[in-house]
Amino acid sequence: MAIEEKVFNEQDFRSEIKEDHRPWGKFREYPVEGVGAVKIITVDPGGILSLQYHHHRAEYWVALDEGLEVEVDDKTIRPAPNEEIFIPRGAHHRLKGVGDKPARIMELWLGNSDESDIVRLEDKYGRS
Repeated sequence: MAIEEKVFNEQDFRSEIKEDHRPWGKFREYPVEGVGAVKIITVDPGGILSLQYHHHRAEYWVALDEGLEVEVDDKTIRPAPNEEIFIPRGAHHRLKGVGDKPARIMELWLGNSDESDIVRLEDKYGRS
């Protein structure tokens, strides 16, 4: 019997994020059910990840630094630090370093997936 694959949508995922204010500031807690990986990606100035999509996962990105440009389908975003971006499963997306120093983004994989789920459409470094 095949295991049903959960499809994550932005509204449902965002509704599960909790924010708690404390005397020292605040924290945001992201749901972990169905999260396959959490990564911190660092992009060098002028660096560009492949234009890609995934069959088995959506992604949720949180910009940690200035100096990034995000493409999701026909939309281009220059996120501010702490800005959150949902990338639906199947959406064409990429990340660029457009600042003068390395910049980071936190990536959460939403769904059962691994590195082999990258379908590259364009790649500056000759990877397929």
